[in-house]
Formats: sequence, structure tokens, C-alpha cells
Amino acid sequence: MLWFASDYMEGAHPSILEKLLETNLCHTAGYGGDEYSQAAREKIRAACQCPDAEIHFLAGGTQANAVVIAAMLAPYQGVIAPETGHINVHEAGAIEAGGHKVLSLPQQNGKLRAEDIGQCAGAYAGDANRDHIVMPGMVYISQPTEYGTIYSLEELEDISRTCRRYGLKLFLDGARLAYALACRENTASLADIARLCDVFYIGGTKCGALFGEAVVFPKPGTVPHFFSIVKQMGALLAKGRIAGIQFDVLFTDGLYRKIGKAAVEQADRIRAALREKGYQLYCEGPTNQVFFEIGNDKLRRLSDSVQMSFMEALPGNRSVMRFATSWATDEKDVDRLIALL
Repeated sequence: MLWFASDYMEGAHPSILEKLLETNLCHTAGYGGDEYSQAAREKIRAACQCPDAEIHFLAGGTQANAVVIAAMLAPYQGVIAPETGHINVHEAGAIEAGGHKVLSLPQQNGKLRAEDIGQCAGAYAGDANRDHIVMPGMVYISQPTEYGTIYSLEELEDISRTCRRYGLKLFLDGARLAYALACRENTASLADIARLCDVFYIGGTKCGALFGEAVVFPKPGTVPHFFSIVKQMGALLAKGRIAGIQFDVLFTDGLYRKIGKAAVEQADRIRAALREKGYQLYCEGPTNQVFFEIGNDKLRRLSDSVQMSFMEALPGNRSVMRFATSWATDEKDVDRLIALL
């Protein structure tokens, strides 16, 4: 069986496992106060060109989204997100369970447009009944999107400018950020993201770590006592060094970007093969996720040999499916997949 269902099907990059084993019997402070976590923070600050950034390590993406959004919004506020956004469709109502409504807007290839954000915020401001309505307080986007597409630097600047105009916080979900940063089409650096966002996170779980996301507040003190909020919500790791060590390794010698580049190169091979063999790509994303259309009869045959993700049903007995590559994708497995296609 070939495994292309997601980008977190394997364990961790060997360099991470080596460092975890090397430090296994070391005695350190808990809760991320150890020297490895501090070293990771300094490397992330350098990569973001943001020397004062406040950085916290959480276990997973849904947890990071839920904690950050709950911490940054007032009780009467909601978060704007694309209708296909992860917090809107794939987190089992985690944001709503935390007391905040997701205000979904139309998307184009998984992306929000600055003008739609402005219209939403402007409509609230101009509504005579706004005291009875959930107030937009934050904008949630992801890089890359749920469709594997990416925001250009110009698009991010437009969205950030709109958020500033309407007093909205901008939050970028970077669960797969390594794959966005590594693709040829990308024009937005980590430093750009830090400059334009109020908060974002750098994904580890889907980018070579056993688990972990690094939540970054470019401006320290954006959320007073965020550490205590993390603790209150059951998200504080007692053995915080395990997350810190992983990010220390990922941000040593450019490993994070190398991981992303390797995955994108294999995804590019799959995209090229799909086009060559007459398949219809569902969207033209340049990252490690490949979305394509397939007839259900052919899908059943392909599923006998390949694990992939179902995305949605189409008319005419067809489906949208996804292949995902990762840091661990073997070139020989991609050869086999191409032959099966």
C-alpha cells in the first residue's frame, strides 16, 4: 500500500529523533523554560527578523487555533475565516465550543480577499442593529490554504492593511508553513508574515516533528499572561523541552525549509504526471497537496493500492481526491504512484 493520505503519517525527521535520544536523560526546567526551548525561540526570532517576538510551543494545530482565538477575542466577538478554512470545516466546532462564532466568507481557491473582509467589517459597523450581532474581531487565514494554494505577499499586505483599518487582529495558521515557504511561487517570507500578522504559528506536526506548533506573537505582550491562558486551557506541556528540542532542530541549518522543498518537489512530479495522463486538477496549488478529479470506478481500483484523502463528491459519479507528500516521501513511492495512475 502506498501512503499519500496526509503529511503526518510518519514519525519524525531522524535528526529530531537523534537529538531527543541524546538529551533524553538531561535534567531541565519544565513548561518550556529549558535551554533547548530558549535556543529554539532565538532561532525562530532570527528567522522571522523579529528579535522581541514572544513564542510559545503547543502540541497541535487545532489546540493552537482554539487557544489563540479564545485568548485574543472578547466574548462578543467572532473570527472571520474562509468558508473552506480549517477552523470552519475540520475542527469539529472547536472555536464555537470555546464561545466564539466563525464568520465564514466566500473563498477563491481557498483564499480570502481583502475586499470581502472589508465589506464584512464595514457592514457590521454600519448596521443599526450591530449590538445584537457578533462583532468581527479577528481574521483567520492559513498559509498554505486548505486547497494547497498560497497567498502572495501583495495579498497578505492587502489583508493586513484592511485588518488595521477596521481594528481586526490578523491570525495566520501555519500548520504546513514549511511547504509554502519552500515552493517556487512563494513571495512572502517569515519576516513578512511577522511584520503583517498579529499572531501566527509555525507548524511542526505536519512538517517533520513528532508533534508541536510554535505560536509567535511578533509584538510581546499582545495577549497579557498568555502562558497562564495556555495552562488554563489544558494546553501547557510539562515536558516542554520535547517541543522545544524539535523546533531547535528544525531551525538549525535550514532544515525546516529543506523539509518543505523535498516534499514540494515530489508533489510537483505527481502534478505533472496527472496532467500528462489526462486527469483534471481541481485547483492549481503549488505546495505539497495535490487535488484532482477522478471517476469513482477508477477511484475504487486506485484505492486498492493507494491511501489518499477524499475531499468532496462531484456530479457525474466523480470525486475530488487529495495526494499529500511530506518530508518523508520516498521518490520510489512516487514512481510507483505515477505508474499506477
